[in-house]
Amino acid sequence: MANVILRNMNIKRILDGHPWVYRTEIDRIEGDYIPGDIVNVLTHKKEFIGKGYINLKSMISVRILTRDPEEEIDEEFFRRRIKRAWEYRKKVMEDLNSCRVVFGEGDFLPALIVDKFGDYLVIQTLSLGIDKYKETIVKLLVEILNPKGIFERNDVNVREIEGLPQQKGFLYGKFDPVQQFKENGIKFWVDMENGQKTGYFLDQKENRRAIQNYVKGAEVLDCFSHTGSFAVHALHYGAKRVEIVDISEEALEMAKKNVELNGYQQRAEFIRENAFDLLRRYDREKKKFDTVILDPPAFTKSKETVKDALRGYKEINLRALKIIREGGFLITCSCSQHIRPDMFLNTVKEAASDAKRTIRLVEQRTQAKDHPILLASEETQYLKCLILQVF
Repeated sequence: MANVILRNMNIKRILDGHPWVYRTEIDRIEGDYIPGDIVNVLTHKKEFIGKGYINLKSMISVRILTRDPEEEIDEEFFRRRIKRAWEYRKKVMEDLNSCRVVFGEGDFLPALIVDKFGDYLVIQTLSLGIDKYKETIVKLLVEILNPKGIFERNDVNVREIEGLPQQKGFLYGKFDPVQQFKENGIKFWVDMENGQKTGYFLDQKENRRAIQNYVKGAEVLDCFSHTGSFAVHALHYGAKRVEIVDISEEALEMAKKNVELNGYQQRAEFIRENAFDLLRRYDREKKKFDTVILDPPAFTKSKETVKDALRGYKEINLRALKIIREGGFLITCSCSQHIRPDMFLNTVKEAASDAKRTIRLVEQRTQAKDHPILLASEETQYLKCLILQVF
């Protein structure tokens, strides 16, 4: 096994438990290896740190799997880790019909994502090192969770950085990739083949349940609705009326199907429009709502564009605050990893100041517990959800 020797520099982040070793932190590599192999990671004094898989094509050149020098990376290793991840979900999640089974670094299995929708699983192997074990992982998922089928969603750009092809398809069983599942007892459709990411965003599961006290009997505007997950929850929890807004015709079609699946179409209106334009128009028209929900896609994928992203967040929150009735609620989210919780909160405060509205914080939330946050790895905490009352 090759040894990756780190530079004599500040590696406290790695020593404290962060699983990534950047290319710039490597001094030299002793021994032969091929990309994707398991290597030892050592300090410049050759003190053992951990074992992980290597790929110098990626800036994240080593992803550490274990800190135990005696632990072998083999089928039994992956069995233990996947079992531990599933046992954790069984302990902390109230509903296992839909959940994230493996959350990469948060479950000590870097670059592996496994989502569960009813009787079906969707997996992503997002780096070369974990992709080499894909066949083993599928075998173990069948053994541990006994799904009816497993679908691969590796049609993502990050795989090309790793020297891997983009691909998707059946890994276990043959089935219709459009299936029903339940979230918080509510029925939804998921398109495992063509939906965003793995087909549906499970990370907001607990936040969607948390809105029930703020939407009952309310006129609700749901912007960036995508396939209507927040909107259907609002309807389920007794909203008087919900306007469902998204720019994507395909997303709105799925939102309509989800609303119809639950029989709520009489209280729902679908609007295909850019949410920025709609919020500005509603502000000019003096239109008012009791509750506004903002759950936009990530406004930035890098640190270089954080300022632009913050301007975008300020704009949509400012416009939303202007159209909320006195005592109403703003439910606003950011899934941009590079936007820290304090940044997001301050941006919403600035928006309230400019909108001349007073806000009070009711709840400050993050991703659901099936997306566990590894404190040593700030990247695992990416979702922010604020529930605010507006005056």
